[in-house]
Amino acid sequence: MITIKKIVVIYWSGTGNTEQMAEAVVQGIKSQEDVSVDLVAVGSASKQHVAEAHAIAFGCPSMGDEVLEESEMEPFVKSLAAEDVSGKPLALFGSYGWGEGQWMRDWEDRMKGLGAKLVAEGLILQEVPQEDGLSRCRELGEKLVQA
Repeated sequence: MITIKKIVVIYWSGTGNTEQMAEAVVQGIKSQEDVSVDLVAVGSASKQHVAEAHAIAFGCPSMGDEVLEESEMEPFVKSLAAEDVSGKPLALFGSYGWGEGQWMRDWEDRMKGLGAKLVAEGLILQEVPQEDGLSRCRELGEKLVQA
């Protein structure tokens, strides 16, 4: 019997850059066999999306002083507990316009602290994703399926 892996990609995007990244992650996931994937803007996401998923990808750009977006993504991430993500394969991604990626390192530490299993370092791309960056997003989606 074939087991279908259910994967959810939850993201927030202000300018569309992180949304493009999320769509490319989904393309990478869909390129693999025996998977189903849901792409969900964080404003429509629930903890149930996370609970039902075999693996998860979260995407959010760097905001302000290198933090997650504060009105939707930060509250969603803050609502997660160890029982929601512990042991699950997880990928993180996002775009940025300045800084050195501290928001992503902090986010990785938070998710590891909840017991999530990061499949790769958080993927960050500066400004509008170019084809090489979108290719890296697709590869991240493939890694998530294989985890």
